[in-house]
Amino acid sequence: MLAEALASILPPPSLEETLEITKIWSAAGLTLNAPYIAWRPFRAPHHNASTVAVIGGGGTPKPGEISLAHRGVLFMDELPEFHRDVLEGLRQPLESGTVHVARSKKTLVFPARFMLVAAMNPCPCGYYGDTAKECTCTAHEVVRYKKKISGPLLDRIDLQITVPRIPIEELRAERMGDPDAEEARVRETVTRARRTQAERFAATDPKVWCNAEMSSAKTDELIRLTQEAERTLKDMIERSFVSARGYYRILKVSRTIADIEGSADVNKEHIAEAFHYRLKEGE
Repeated sequence: MLAEALASILPPPSLEETLEITKIWSAAGLTLNAPYIAWRPFRAPHHNASTVAVIGGGGTPKPGEISLAHRGVLFMDELPEFHRDVLEGLRQPLESGTVHVARSKKTLVFPARFMLVAAMNPCPCGYYGDTAKECTCTAHEVVRYKKKISGPLLDRIDLQITVPRIPIEELRAERMGDPDAEEARVRETVTRARRTQAERFAATDPKVWCNAEMSSAKTDELIRLTQEAERTLKDMIERSFVSARGYYRILKVSRTIADIEGSADVNKEHIAEAFHYRLKEGE
């Protein structure tokens, strides 16, 4: 539900993004009633989907789900249940925003700049760490289940959040306020942050649309940290093992948090929050 709701709070695509999305869907042979795709795609492939279906390719190469989700959301439910080659095939597109399909006579490059949202249970039975029901899995089964997600892939996921059980009483409780008004408020916050980023990257070449797309060089050039933020970052890096990729992703997430709050500089609270989202269980 959260993943599907995410697509509704994203700002509509720009004209340039609309043309990119439409070209990809046209190349995939998808027929639409509309002349162009004026919305951000939401794709949710089943965990039994093949590598070709998700990543792209085939005898006559076509875009896969990750390209059909370009400039939108790719939702992968039950992430550990996907075939391992599918999961590992995500690594390069998540880094570069493109997928290369090589054949004997030619190589095709499909755009794949998507927002990955993934969900998984804490263990095979689904109750590890649950306060209401006891987990029936052995320690070996829990470890084996979690190891289905490789370290390099996990390192490319910026926000790693545990969503606890929600009591039925809370789900059934009468909601306070207007849900539509709340959605509009959140959408406006996201749109304002995206607008700030668009202004920041107006002169970039090649074109950058949001913080996540910045190169390491652009990250160093454009992100300004306060002195307290610098000290906080240094202290947290010394106490936690963070890869070079993780370091730059933390900076990008902290910059996005600052954009949402309307702050010109990244301060120590933004750095601490970005670290909190990234630190995994056991670290």
